[in-house]
Amino acid sequence: MKPLHFNLVLMLIFVQCFASSWSEDSKPPNVSALAVMERAEENVGKVEEAIVEDDLDPEDMEVFYPTNEWQIVKPGQAIPAGLHVRLNLETGTNEAKILDDERGNSALKHWKQGTRQGMVNTNSKSFTAEELKKSLKFIKQDGNIEMEEDNQEKVMERFRPINELKKDFEAMNIRIETDMEIIDKLVGKFNSTSATLKQKIGALYDLEYYVHQVDNARHLMSTGGLQLVINALNASEPLIQEHAAFVLGSTLSGNPQVQIAAMEAGALQKLLVLLATDHPVAIKKKALFALSSTLRHFPFAQQQFLKLGGLQVLRQLFQARRTESLHVRVITLLYDMALEKKLIQENKDSHTMHKEENRQYDEINLLPPMLEQGWCILLPQLLTSTEHDTREKVFKTMSLLMAACRNQYQALQGLSSSLIMLRSEYENLAAEELREGEQDGYFLGLLNSLNSIIEQLR
Repeated sequence: MKPLHFNLVLMLIFVQCFASSWSEDSKPPNVSALAVMERAEENVGKVEEAIVEDDLDPEDMEVFYPTNEWQIVKPGQAIPAGLHVRLNLETGTNEAKILDDERGNSALKHWKQGTRQGMVNTNSKSFTAEELKKSLKFIKQDGNIEMEEDNQEKVMERFRPINELKKDFEAMNIRIETDMEIIDKLVGKFNSTSATLKQKIGALYDLEYYVHQVDNARHLMSTGGLQLVINALNASEPLIQEHAAFVLGSTLSGNPQVQIAAMEAGALQKLLVLLATDHPVAIKKKALFALSSTLRHFPFAQQQFLKLGGLQVLRQLFQARRTESLHVRVITLLYDMALEKKLIQENKDSHTMHKEENRQYDEINLLPPMLEQGWCILLPQLLTSTEHDTREKVFKTMSLLMAACRNQYQALQGLSSSLIMLRSEYENLAAEELREGEQDGYFLGLLNSLNSIIEQLR
């Protein structure tokens, strides 16, 4: 065989293999789209074709329009994607047609609109404009789609009422207890004369978990459990006192109705006694937590706190040995009380309830006794702490008390130099934050507060 003929045969075999692999093994791309189409009356009953927009330039080359039959692809014609293409060895021309699905029907159809054309998969789901409008109408109705009756019945079949479930569990000797039932059981265990110290402490420990919820706390109050917890503050066992104060603090947090009941039951007096007498720091810590829960957002309790000498108790606690861990908590409580009154007074709401609230806070005279007891001098002592959180609370409290304490701050020896040293430290920390891309960082906030204090003391 001559070399020329041999080369021609090899070329034909290569082209045939390439065309065969393209036509038989290749799968068309998954051309599926959610297309919107309008029904024309003359097209009712016919297969609806979805319109898919392409971005072809009208100046593109001549387009090949395929059918279900093999057609010759002329040189220079653009072939749409997803066609069956082959090389006819007899004629030496390229041919193409629309792909068929597994049943032999054409799954792809060609469309043309003006100078625009493309292929669409007719097996994919398409929707009319009316169908989409109808669906959107349901979505816009308060963001919910009303459940059909049959769906409601299915839900009722899948989910059963709690009472029926309880009966089934009881039949299997399994009983479901509500939070309130558990609370009653824990209170009963704690109040039992036969319970050991360990069991009583365990009951208080578990009870603290449940009383965070407002309804559970009110249930504890209504069933007499709150009074038992308050009475336990006078218990002879330190661990009982500690855990009782912890339960009380969690019960009162953000619960005005229970705060009132606790005041009527004498909780404030008992807590002040715990803080003023010789007790372990662990008990004082929980008692201070319960005191804070009693006073916050409760002007009547704050008035009684001042009348009972509560501020002196906190000052004594602040100066006692081995109570350094409580100093920040004391400052935080005083700051919160002063800030509450300031925010209420700055609020110009004319509502009757707000006027009554404002009247009650007007009767709280916190700043005068703080000045008399030397809190303006005690407060800056905490700036020696290396804890940024402690310094932050001192900065906030000093700023809040600036109008009343400015003269004493200025007379305090060494305060000015301490503030300048702290400013240098926080300038470096704030600069490091800025280098790391933090435009509104924590240390920058502390630096701004510190600069404000220094400026006001000049």
